Amino acid sequence: MTPTDIARLEAYLRTTLGSDRIRIETPKTRGASVELRASGEFLGTVHRDEDDGEVSFSVTITVLDEDLPAMAAAKAPAPKTPAGKR
Repeated sequence: MTPTDIARLEAYLRTTLGSDRIRIETPKTRGASVELRASGEFLGTVHRDEDDGEVSFSVTITVLDEDLPAMAAAKAPAPKTPAGKR
């Protein structure tokens, strides 16, 4: 990815996601993935694809189970009664 690609995609993601904490970082070693980060925390990878002259970017976000907050067991919703019946 070029520096222009990174700047444009970073601006788009910041606007779309509503956060200036979004950063796209180029790899320090050749051949490594471009990383998507928020406040320095790794979120996933970014890939550039060019096919028939059309360029697209894909973002793969990885969330580890250990990073998720604990939640109480959710209750199943009460069954709905058809309209007009009780």
